[in-house]
Amino acid sequence: MARLDMSSRETIECAAQGGAPDALFELGLMYCSGHYVGLDLVAAHKWFNLAAMRGVEEAKLYRSEIASEMSKTQIAEAQRQAREWLRVH
Repeated sequence: MARLDMSSRETIECAAQGGAPDALFELGLMYCSGHYVGLDLVAAHKWFNLAAMRGVEEAKLYRSEIASEMSKTQIAEAQRQAREWLRVH
């Protein structure tokens, strides 16, 4: 997947709101690296989880890697946020 520049951030966020798997994955990458957004492993886990649910195999690997750095409470919060996102979208 191509790296996004700052002007593409809004585009990727709009695509993610529509459920585009690659956009969901890209948001996970942004949040786990702190690239264009603040570093947030809970948000990254949420976006990787949603991307994985939509068939992005690589998202499963990233989700697993960052989960090893998170507390059970953080993982539970990320899962809650993913469920909420699914309910709304």
